[in-house]
Amino acid sequence: MRLRYSPTSPYVRKVSVSAIELGLAERIERIPTDTLDPNSGLAEHNPLAKVPALILEGGEVLYDSPVICEYLDSLHDGAKIFPPAGPERWTALRQQALGDGILDAAILRMLETLRRPEALRWRGWIDKQTGKVTRALDRLEAEAEALEGPLTIGQITVGCALGYLDFRFADDKWRAGRADLAAWYEDFAGRPSMQETAP
Repeated sequence: MRLRYSPTSPYVRKVSVSAIELGLAERIERIPTDTLDPNSGLAEHNPLAKVPALILEGGEVLYDSPVICEYLDSLHDGAKIFPPAGPERWTALRQQALGDGILDAAILRMLETLRRPEALRWRGWIDKQTGKVTRALDRLEAEAEALEGPLTIGQITVGCALGYLDFRFADDKWRAGRADLAAWYEDFAGRPSMQETAP
């Protein structure tokens, strides 16, 4: 398998953490990709020209981190990060959706503030994305106990989302007023898979 990746993409980090946790990292060749380069060939693998994109042995390409992570989870016989059925599955998928939503909003904010000239920045758009992140973090704080237990895709996604906030928006101090979530993340961020994939 070959993975088109960018080293600072939190969605790539999610795939990389999953691969390490599942014991599959050695089976994946990593192809560094500049998503802003129209000559990178990325659009030939993913028409959305986004990473991650996982190229399978037969040439088929999987894209978007939820799909890639679930595929990786199908390749081993150990404990699954996607619980098979029941309440645990829906909790993990909901946590994954919330973590991905934080990333979506944070990246939109980053593009507006770090990539767009200051005179062209839209304050209302920035505030809207910041509000999404704030509400999601408050929900995670209220449900921090649900992040405990066997490793799931929900925990991995939330962990990568919080790591991305530290990477891009450290001045926001997301831990303030969220002691339970901060304590969970401090423990989770110490996992070797998180340490190895830190941007």
